[in-house]
Amino acid sequence: MRTVWVVTHPEATHHLDGLVGGWFDSSLTERGRRDAAAIAAELRHRIPPGAPVEIHSSDLVRTAQTAAVIGDVVGTEPVLVPGLREKSYGEAEGRPQAWLDERFVPAPAEGDRMTHDEGVPGSETKAAFAARIYESVEGILARPAERQIVVTHGFALTFVVACWIKMPMSATGYVNLRASSGGITELEDDDFFHNRRVVRLDDVGHLEPPS
Repeated sequence: MRTVWVVTHPEATHHLDGLVGGWFDSSLTERGRRDAAAIAAELRHRIPPGAPVEIHSSDLVRTAQTAAVIGDVVGTEPVLVPGLREKSYGEAEGRPQAWLDERFVPAPAEGDRMTHDEGVPGSETKAAFAARIYESVEGILARPAERQIVVTHGFALTFVVACWIKMPMSATGYVNLRASSGGITELEDDDFFHNRRVVRLDDVGHLEPPS
């Protein structure tokens, strides 16, 4: 049996400041740090005492901070994986969201949605983003660990789950799994049928309610 818990980082400063995230290196807010502690406590509850667990995290500050809090509680040093970063928005990163909204060109309803140019210099295409996440997740899953924690970002979660269920990358052009800040998605692969289950998607029951 393999269980993978995918954590989307909690509230970060770019959320409050109305800035584009992507690879912009924002930090957890005070609430984000509280939520990271709640995430860690919930994962500690789900992991059997003494059971080994790996933590793999995006190397951006907000995810690395989240992973560090989890690691302190479950007794594991996180491994930072740059490939688990959020989608890059190129020149828009760190700018007001309105700046991106004025320039953003949405993908067509039909046709090439994977290599579509969104109109922002330096921004990753969905194809490049998906390929990067798939490669990172496949590398993590190639390890023999029975319990793994993956700390990543809201948009990236879609491709982590898509890779887990072995969805062909070419089919991800229309997929979008909504993810909350601080949510936990639980994935499970059984030893008999080897079905890759999505046990819980974006569970936020461990978080304090919005004020």
